[in-house]
Amino acid sequence: MRSIGFNKPYFTGKELDYIMEAVSREKISGNGYFTQKCHRLLEQRYGIKKVLLTSSCTDALEMCALLLNISEGDEVIMPSYTFVSTANAFVLRGARIVFADSMPSNPNVSVASIEQLITPRTKAIVVVHYAGISCDMDQVMSLARSKNLFVIEDAAQGIESRYKGKPLGSIGHLATFSFHETKNVISGEGGALLINDQTFIQRAEILWEKGTNRSAFFRGEVDKYNWIDIGSSFLPSDITAAFLLAQLEAIDAIQKKRMFLWNAYYAGLKHLKSVGVGLPEIPQDCQHNGHIFYLVCRSGQEREDILKFLNSNGVNAIFHYLSLHKSQFYARSHSGGDLPNCDKYHDCLIRLPLYFELSVEDSAYVIGLVSAFFENRPAGQPSADF
Repeated sequence: MRSIGFNKPYFTGKELDYIMEAVSREKISGNGYFTQKCHRLLEQRYGIKKVLLTSSCTDALEMCALLLNISEGDEVIMPSYTFVSTANAFVLRGARIVFADSMPSNPNVSVASIEQLITPRTKAIVVVHYAGISCDMDQVMSLARSKNLFVIEDAAQGIESRYKGKPLGSIGHLATFSFHETKNVISGEGGALLINDQTFIQRAEILWEKGTNRSAFFRGEVDKYNWIDIGSSFLPSDITAAFLLAQLEAIDAIQKKRMFLWNAYYAGLKHLKSVGVGLPEIPQDCQHNGHIFYLVCRSGQEREDILKFLNSNGVNAIFHYLSLHKSQFYARSHSGGDLPNCDKYHDCLIRLPLYFELSVEDSAYVIGLVSAFFENRPAGQPSADF
């Protein structure tokens, strides 16, 4: 029987060479040669005013909360269908998280849901580009401008995706990338803070360097560095950046293969839409990056059944997020009412294996299993509301 894992980290072949070069340069702590090369590459490729690599996307989100001076009494609106780090970064600063519902057609946040939740205490909106598929950023930015709010793009899954031709991460006031080993481009753990509002750049650099003006010192702008502000050790080792650079240099090849596999899944499974199974819907203005291929089953029980079926046949398919508004930690604090679309994805969404080294034969095997499962479902199987 085949054994197909959910994810397998891809190595370009240059990672160890670059790591050895970093070692030979005798500067393996943060903000070294490879860190600065990654910064320039990301800034130029995506049109970002300033990029700062971080030890994780979580760290980058925490920097966003610090830069916005989030504090006790502030409210931050975000989708409930997201990873815990999106919320944790702001909870740590004392904010009250107000969870919005997802779209009926995809797991991205509903702008109409956001608008209903804005109060005089709202300070920021955080959007999450699920599966590298963009939220409606024109609506989000227009709403934010009208209410004088900041927008943060959690683009953890969004590198190489675009909205109306604009790279994700280049639209909000602040944004974040993830380079976790499950992402398209990886460094094991790792992330980046993306700054599109010039007013945040100087302070971001200070927060990043433990609250000091150390970066300015090394550029010769001050004669000694000092403790200027709050901060932490958010920057990664230059060894991590060396690994990441090898990945970034191969991004075109990585994307070509991922999109090939994503398109194969869609072509092989699109017939399931006729029986009420949800597939990713790509809005006309969006160019996605093939990060996740998901299905939305017609019931929670059906999802459990197909996961068991696939795993029993050697395919490690998995579910995704659990709704944060129903989490053990935050359920008592949630007062935003029911979030039915979010609950649908919580109960019914599954992700299929998708990674660079997944073979055409293995992807065809997965397609065949999924098709066979739904062809053999008993008549009268409940359908989802799409």
